[in-house]
Amino acid sequence: MPFFKEKVQTILNGIGVEIGGPKPSDIQVHTEKLYARVLLRGSIGLGEAYVDKWWDCQSLDQFFTKLLSHGVHRIHRVPGTDIFHFLYNTVFNRQSVARSFEVGERHYDLGNDLYRAMLDKRMVYSCGYWKDARTLDEAQEAKLDLICRKLRLKAGQHVLDIGCGWGSFAKFAAEKYEVKVTGVTISKEQAVLAKELTAGLPVEILLQDYRTLKEQFDHVVSIGMFEHVGHKNYRTFMKVVNKCLKKDGLFLLHTIGGNFSGINVDPWIDKYIFPNGILPALKHISSAVEGLFVMEDWHNFGADYDKTLMAWHTNFERAWPQLRGKYSERFKRMWDYYLLSCAASFRSRDNQLWQIVLSKKGIPGGYQAVR
Repeated sequence: MPFFKEKVQTILNGIGVEIGGPKPSDIQVHTEKLYARVLLRGSIGLGEAYVDKWWDCQSLDQFFTKLLSHGVHRIHRVPGTDIFHFLYNTVFNRQSVARSFEVGERHYDLGNDLYRAMLDKRMVYSCGYWKDARTLDEAQEAKLDLICRKLRLKAGQHVLDIGCGWGSFAKFAAEKYEVKVTGVTISKEQAVLAKELTAGLPVEILLQDYRTLKEQFDHVVSIGMFEHVGHKNYRTFMKVVNKCLKKDGLFLLHTIGGNFSGINVDPWIDKYIFPNGILPALKHISSAVEGLFVMEDWHNFGADYDKTLMAWHTNFERAWPQLRGKYSERFKRMWDYYLLSCAASFRSRDNQLWQIVLSKKGIPGGYQAVR
């Protein structure tokens, strides 16, 4: 046991974190068993131990910013855990049609009350655009408008939204740009509420996998869904979009991205938050679009996801007295850990947020980037 504690202390000393220290980023350890659990099980051990109340931290986001900025998660890997996830994701297609609804059932169907409380008034569950925004509502509306302007939407056009969530983009685009929108989702709860929120608008919400799409559209958009596609399906996804996009249309892909071209999946996030999720890298996307699309624009505003996640956490904290009757204290610790560790991943620039505009054959005269 002393060996494990000394090892953890050495790692934490190297990043400016103390065990039992006074700083917000320091950790408070409640059981000596923590050290072996973390060193032997890595990310899963650290996250599970937090939910089990084996350790605490006044500011999880600050702690993880130090951890991720120093690359501790890459330098001190746990071979057994990493090999298991690598083999599991390499051998199996965890995002097959048969398994595509799992993330909807386990994450997006948790409860519309939770997401209503946590998100902005439009219920946008993806990164906001904070360039000129002061509030979460403003940042999300700015992001939706940015997407519409990048797609060059015109009244009367028909847009496909792959991974439409609660219909936030569909509602905004239909109201502000007078377009028709078809949205698809793999979450039953999202589909029900999206239909309710877009009632009376030229919006159709479908509960189905993207691979079953057949119709053609003027433009296609996918906002925060590509993270669920998986590396074995990236090419298939792009072929589906290519088939559904009219020859002069544009496709906008809004996705979180990783800095490395391996299989980017955090074991704890995979197990407890987004089952079967994998973050694409530059190489993955470029290979998937090759021969199908021309890359017109690539916009990275990943630092904005830090602000978005912190705003979500503030809303979640504020709403907890009303939510605690349905969700357990263990869920509270798990959700805090999820939101704050993810905020740190963007603050440390370990993860990115990309908006990529693609055309089939290239825009005559060139595409004018929109910011």
